[in-house]
Amino acid sequence: MADCLFCKMVAGDIPTDPLYEDDLVFAIWDIHPRAPVHFMVIPKEHIPTAKEIQGEHGPLITRMFTAATKVAKEEKLGESGYRLAFNVGDAAGMTIHHLHLHCLGGRTLGPEG
Repeated sequence: MADCLFCKMVAGDIPTDPLYEDDLVFAIWDIHPRAPVHFMVIPKEHIPTAKEIQGEHGPLITRMFTAATKVAKEEKLGESGYRLAFNVGDAAGMTIHHLHLHCLGGRTLGPEG
């Protein structure tokens, strides 16, 4: 999508310094972190929200979780724990309508983050 920030990153129109990247996904730091460690895993395919996920997205979703686990380990979150979350829609705090998985950690997280 032409006006999607993450699609512009995928296209190379906006430079990124990925923590992780492969053929399906990339991971970057969240520019508005909610925890000492807060990154996002973003699919290269534009999917607006988790509501649009279909069966054929299985490999992509698996890759998002394995990438998040890899980066979390690199950021030393493996032992202490971390949170993985998808925001779905405006009321959930979704500001960029392109599916992305948040990973937060580096401190004790309460039930609301």
